[in-house]
Amino acid sequence: MKTDSLAYALHGAAQAVLRVRQGTALPQALAAVFAQADAQARGAIQDIAYRTMRQLGRAEGVLGLVTAKPPAPAELHALLCCALALLCQAQERPDEAPYDAFTVVDQAVDAAGADKATLHAKGMVNAVLRRFLREQDTLLTQAMKRPPARWNYPEWWVDGIRSAYPEQWESILRAGNAPPPLTLRVNLRRTTLEKYQADLAAAGIDATALGPSALRLARPLPVTQIPGFADGMASVQDAAAQLAAPLLDAQDGMRVLDACAAPGGKTGHLLECADVELLALDADTQRLARIKENLQRLQLSAQVRTGDAAQRDWWDGQPFDRILADVPCTASGIVRRHPDIRWLRRKTDAAQLAKTSAAILDNLWGLLKPGGKLLFVTCSVWPAESERQA
Repeated sequence: MKTDSLAYALHGAAQAVLRVRQGTALPQALAAVFAQADAQARGAIQDIAYRTMRQLGRAEGVLGLVTAKPPAPAELHALLCCALALLCQAQERPDEAPYDAFTVVDQAVDAAGADKATLHAKGMVNAVLRRFLREQDTLLTQAMKRPPARWNYPEWWVDGIRSAYPEQWESILRAGNAPPPLTLRVNLRRTTLEKYQADLAAAGIDATALGPSALRLARPLPVTQIPGFADGMASVQDAAAQLAAPLLDAQDGMRVLDACAAPGGKTGHLLECADVELLALDADTQRLARIKENLQRLQLSAQVRTGDAAQRDWWDGQPFDRILADVPCTASGIVRRHPDIRWLRRKTDAAQLAKTSAAILDNLWGLLKPGGKLLFVTCSVWPAESERQA
């Protein structure tokens, strides 16, 4: 296969999707694929893999209708899902389709022929995809009678959202399927929002102000193409996540704990907001390295320490004026940015993680000064992990 072909990208994306279905998070799955892939093809591989995660329920629903049994081996199943995901999206939103439908079919057949695991199934790939093109309206209507195909989430997820939010469940599910915007947090220690917005405009990048430090780009870009990013002028951070530091209201000279701090987005924001004595704590030593990298890029400093926020063996005995508790959770509220989460999580995960976060809260409460503030943060839509913790 030519490394600049759609067939090459489909093959790489299928390998990533296969790893996700085996339990690996998509970023790690893609990293493993990229290690063996041509650098120029990485963007296309990543794009198809993310599109497939957002259309996986529908693709698998259609696949179940056009095959007598699940395609085997797993490599074949993943390749068909990637191709069908592209075709389903093209049928649903033709203006946003990145590839012509017949090109997808042709290149999927080539991808099958280039891998010994799927070589025997070139004819099947061709037959399945061409049948979809002939009968797509009928097949999609039939497939979408089941919630996973209609909503592109596991059925237990759909049921849970419907139960928790009886008036908003459909809009919540739809929002989770929309590609996310790229939002920047301007480093107000280094520049103003207006000045940085003008710098972006001078570089041909359109951005809309959302708050005192947030700029939403009109279209996503690699950070290497964002002016001043490498020098700490801005960071990538969703607008909702940018609410945490102002809500905590840390003042100059305060002692602040950022518990469960990795990868350090909120750590950096806290330090941009005030001159504080900040301790960034996380149980994962490898992820702590990300905090150090972010602080170095932002030209900020903090204590960075490995420790379990549910324990006190890391604590020096001095209470904190402010504590940010961004606790472990299912991350179910950020599925539009991480669409693989819905396929990796289990129904029981929220209850289990709620116990972990409750233990963290119980411990951290005792580390707070009288009159201090503790801000509890999750990125979960499940009530067990959020309001029921109150």
